[in-house]
Amino acid sequence: MHLIVGLGNIGREYEKTRHNFGFLLLDRIIDDHALKLQGKKFKSEVFSGEIDGKKIIALKPHTFMNLSGVAVSEAKNFYKIENKNIVVLHDDIDLILGRIKLKNGGGHAGHNGLKSLDEAIGKNYMRLRLGVGRPENKNSEISDYVLKKFSKEELVLVEEINAKISKLFPKILTGKTDEFLNKINL
Repeated sequence: MHLIVGLGNIGREYEKTRHNFGFLLLDRIIDDHALKLQGKKFKSEVFSGEIDGKKIIALKPHTFMNLSGVAVSEAKNFYKIENKNIVVLHDDIDLILGRIKLKNGGGHAGHNGLKSLDEAIGKNYMRLRLGVGRPENKNSEISDYVLKKFSKEELVLVEEINAKISKLFPKILTGKTDEFLNKINL
């Protein structure tokens, strides 16, 4: 069984913001792979189903970003899922919009959602890093930037990226991460 976690903040004011890139991608994966809503538990919306023959639990934490680890830890423990079978989808300011990186473990680089996860479950889980870039004005607050909505043009690119990732997502689940990365970052 795999646990797919989209990181974001709940509430209309956070919809389509850079910090909710993880939620946006998870929504696309849920739709494309017909995962079914199981209800609300673990302080989250929980979906389940199969992707390429792999049993999936998909989680959208409702704890706000800085407490994501609480929700993920509860789901992980309930379903007895090993960290190696957890994939976390999150925004990353160190990558330009359109760039994707996939890695196992690592630091949180100041990302409060990852910091919470690291504290709750450890660091050895798969991270799908979704580039959102940095603000053009170097004096801008990062928190203001990531909580700002994508522009219409950026949203078109985000939707294209999400469609591509969703189609190739089974490669992550089957351990073909190099093949995934080669096809995603053409």
